[in-house]
Amino acid sequence: MSGTPEVGDRHRDPAVVPRARRAGDRMNRRDTVLALLALGAAPLAVFAQQARLYRVGVIFQGGAYSVAIDGLRDGFKELGLEEGKQFVLHVRDAKGDLKSVEAVARSLEGEKVDLIYTVTTSVTLAVKRATKNVPIVFYAGGDPVAFGLVESLRKPGGRLTGISGRFTDLTAKRLQLLKEVIPRLRRVVTFYSSDNPAAQRSVKIARDAARQLKVELVERLVASVEELRTALRALRPGEADALFYVSDAMVGSQEELIIETARAKRLPTMFAEKESAAKGALTSYGVSYYTIGRLSARYVQRVLLGADPGTLPVEQVDRLDFVINLKTAKALGITIPQSVLVRADEVIR
Repeated sequence: MSGTPEVGDRHRDPAVVPRARRAGDRMNRRDTVLALLALGAAPLAVFAQQARLYRVGVIFQGGAYSVAIDGLRDGFKELGLEEGKQFVLHVRDAKGDLKSVEAVARSLEGEKVDLIYTVTTSVTLAVKRATKNVPIVFYAGGDPVAFGLVESLRKPGGRLTGISGRFTDLTAKRLQLLKEVIPRLRRVVTFYSSDNPAAQRSVKIARDAARQLKVELVERLVASVEELRTALRALRPGEADALFYVSDAMVGSQEELIIETARAKRLPTMFAEKESAAKGALTSYGVSYYTIGRLSARYVQRVLLGADPGTLPVEQVDRLDFVINLKTAKALGITIPQSVLVRADEVIR
């Protein structure tokens, strides 16, 4: 698995990125710093001088993604903005139902919100399709250029901008880490929807990685939250050695259900969001949705003050955390190799 990010080495760049991309990432970080300076340049007093109340629509899939909304609110507080005075959030939780997102987006645009904030690639794609004029600030775990959200990272064009992570592209690294955590790993089960383009890409990456790692990927197609619940209940003892999460926002919205079911069936789990391990997953490797929300607040602020989203560079977040929950490992009777533990960014004991 050459060319994948290093983890757990605190003497190296904390962004945790492949060496081959270090020079390019230094350029990206420079561009990001310049962009953030521009975002912070707008005087906060402008908000106080406005007689109007800014209305921000928020669309997400619920569950684990609610942490991003907490981060967004705290990000506004850090900017000196008070909810109910300078802005109000119109939060819409799709509860894992991606099909409802377009209708929700059209409704918010019809209500004349000033901006819509979206979490995950699939939600952002749906909101972009459903709306015509409202600006959109997003978090996308997939490449926003490849998925058609923006024209380029430096010059997004159109009415969308925001933050992107390498959530989907890190699928292979996640599976590799799971194999290192559980050396005896032979079969992993994953759930996803065939209608989700981000999930399709993530699964393809997982298949390729599984072949290299000599691990069988057991795929389960689920089109709704109810189908996911049914499929989880149907898991038989010995059917898989672990449960592996790929980039599917509907599945991610049911994180707590998955962790609870996996615990009952004594299945270790690998998630992508940092906070998942704290909730009981065996391990996770990826970004913090809370941090994503905090960073997004500056983009929302700037666009509300009149900046053109098409000229605000998309920020790439490369800070990744490898987290292991030793409490969960003990409950499952799993001994984590010491060589893996020392590489973790955080160990929950």
